[in-house]
Amino acid sequence: MATPDDPAAGQPPRGVAGVAAADPGRTAVVYEGRRLSFRALDRAANAWAHRLADAGVGPGDRVALVMGNRPEYFAVWNGAARLGALVVPVSTRLTAPEMAYIVTDSASRVVVHGAAPVAAPVGVAAPGPSSGGAQAAAAAGHAGVPALVADDLGFEDGRDDPPRTDFLGSPPATMTYTSGTTGRPKGIARPAPPAADVAPPNPYAAFWGFGPDNVHLMCGPAYHTAPSAYAQMALGEGGTAVVMPRFDAAECLRLIQEERVTTSQMVPAHFIRILEVDWQSYDRSSIERILHAAAPCPVPVKRKILEVFPPGTVWEFYGASEGMASVVSPEEWLERPGTVGRPFPGVSVRVLDDDGDEVPTGEVGLLYISSFSGQRFEYHNAPEKSAGAWVGDHFTVGDVGWVDGEGYVFLADRRTDLILSGGVNVYPAEVETALIEDEDVVDVAVFGLPDARMGQRVHAVVELRPGAPRDADALLARLAQRLADFKLPRTVEFVDELPREPNGKVLKARLRQERLRAADGST
Repeated sequence: MATPDDPAAGQPPRGVAGVAAADPGRTAVVYEGRRLSFRALDRAANAWAHRLADAGVGPGDRVALVMGNRPEYFAVWNGAARLGALVVPVSTRLTAPEMAYIVTDSASRVVVHGAAPVAAPVGVAAPGPSSGGAQAAAAAGHAGVPALVADDLGFEDGRDDPPRTDFLGSPPATMTYTSGTTGRPKGIARPAPPAADVAPPNPYAAFWGFGPDNVHLMCGPAYHTAPSAYAQMALGEGGTAVVMPRFDAAECLRLIQEERVTTSQMVPAHFIRILEVDWQSYDRSSIERILHAAAPCPVPVKRKILEVFPPGTVWEFYGASEGMASVVSPEEWLERPGTVGRPFPGVSVRVLDDDGDEVPTGEVGLLYISSFSGQRFEYHNAPEKSAGAWVGDHFTVGDVGWVDGEGYVFLADRRTDLILSGGVNVYPAEVETALIEDEDVVDVAVFGLPDARMGQRVHAVVELRPGAPRDADALLARLAQRLADFKLPRTVEFVDELPREPNGKVLKARLRQERLRAADGST
């Protein structure tokens, strides 16, 4: 059997186990001034693998992970991988019923969560009132599965003996849940990675230039696809992950300067906050790549952020949890402002009409993306949604756009109903369903309106029952019992009667356009 640091390949060791064997003292994670070595992370991953195995987790099983940004996240994730299990990341901001749905639908064997809020560094805003621990425990109880608390098994409890060695080099794998237009999150199911005692090469890491000298700043939530994927990629190549418990622009820049950060993955909301502070007083010269995605970046913001970081370093990519689509360098973007680039190597993008036929170059249609390396996915427990997403070997997430004559992709619409607030997806259907359950609400229309800091804000136009008080604060307080805070409307507008089509359907598009015109000051 090959060993984790097998030199036969002639390449630096990959994977946490491989790096720990070859260079145990190398720094794996930096967190609030604490530096954890690859040996410490490797031993913690072994300990978590034993604990999960004792809870009945095995190959192909799923582990729901509800935790903020902290080192234990990587220990649990790598521990699950050593059993051939998949992690189901769950937002700490969800309510207990929202978490319970994901735990139950994914058939997770166990829920792992943090017990207390993560402490913030001095001078950094507190991370919020909850780490999701109470909600996660309640969700586990509802689903009838064990709940394990990460605080009970820290890095000082590590073990040298993995429960099995055939998965020692298997990369961490996930079953991500993405919200849908029907309001219920959908699990993106892919086959679990095969057993591997030596970590295989990562084509994405090769493309972006991640390697042993990489210092990656993780400033987004670990339960989001891209932040966790890039941090895990950095660790898998022997690099260091610098973890922020919560994003703060000044702290982000301080860490870039003091830790000599080389890469980070951000969203436009991060850019806006960085531009609001005295960014020129920090040394950013170590940066080699800033990768951004998740939401359209306003052209003025993109132009300004190109001045913040070294020339040639701010790259954009477009895709979804379902898969990568395209990538664009800063030089290409400056030549074609607004493009999200050309297809990622090994990927093709097609533009189809409603009948599934190719549209002429430059015309708008639904964007379809080929699966990278044939890694086809399905939506868990939703065969009809899976069938609707695929045309041949290309899938769509409902984005509309076009491709120019040189193969550059442009987005015409980011799924009309989807609200992208601070790089986070909010689906109006889910908010509307929760609002209509309120006894004072007759009907409602929810849509996004422009917001200078968040990109969009959630706006609700509400028709109340006769005699019901027009009390937005009270309505939102009740809604907060059923929806995560980031899904709550930031503005509420009460109307006597919502406009409807003859069939009774609310004319949401008209309402949205009227509010947009009012916001622009146009008639």
